[in-house]
Amino acid sequence: MSHLDQVLLLSVVLTNFVVLGTTRLSTCIRAVAMQGFLLGVLPLVLHPTAGLTIIGLSIGTVIIKALILPWFLLWAIREASVRREVEPLIGYITSLLLGAVAVAMAFAIAGRLPLPGQEPALLVPVAMSTLIIGLLVLTTRAKAITQVVGYLMLENGIYTFGLTLAERVPLLVELGVLLDVFVGVFVMGIVVFHINREFDSISSAHLTELKD
Repeated sequence: MSHLDQVLLLSVVLTNFVVLGTTRLSTCIRAVAMQGFLLGVLPLVLHPTAGLTIIGLSIGTVIIKALILPWFLLWAIREASVRREVEPLIGYITSLLLGAVAVAMAFAIAGRLPLPGQEPALLVPVAMSTLIIGLLVLTTRAKAITQVVGYLMLENGIYTFGLTLAERVPLLVELGVLLDVFVGVFVMGIVVFHINREFDSISSAHLTELKD
C-alpha cells in the first residue's frame, strides 16, 4: 500500500504515452478516462486519514473526469463518424520521443524546485510531464476531439499539481473540479458544433477511409 501512489502516478504517465502513440480517437478518450480515474483515486492514497472533503474530491473527480467528459467525447465521435486522427502535424514516433523528452525535463526541473518534500517524489514530475504532453497533443493534432483530449490532459496536470495542497486547502482543489464541469461542458459544446458544421458538408462516402 505504501507504494500504491507511485504505481498510480507511473500509470498516469503510461496513459500519456498511449494518447501520444495511438491513431484511434476512442483509444485516446479511454486513455484520458483511465487517467481521470487514476487521478480520482490518488487523493485517497495520498491522504488516507483525510476526512469527507478528500473523499468528496475523489468521487467528484472520478465522476467528471472518468465518466461524464469521456462519455461526451465518445458520443461526439459517433455523431461525427470519425474514428482516427489521420493528419497529425507531427508523426506518432516523433510525438512519443517528444513525450519522453517532456518526462525527462519534468524530472530535471522538479528536482530543482523548492518543494516541502512531504509529497511523493513522483507527484510534481508527473504533474509537469502531463501538463507538457497535454499541451503537445493540443497543439499538434488536427482533429478537434483529440485537441480536447489534449486540453483535458493539460488540465489533469494542473489538477495533479493541486493535489500537493489537497490536505491543506481542499476547497481550492474542489473549486478546480467544479471549474472542470463548467469549462468541460463549454468546450464540448463548441467541439460538437464545429464537428457537425464540418461534416455536414462532406459526403458520407468520403468518410469510409476513416473507418476500420
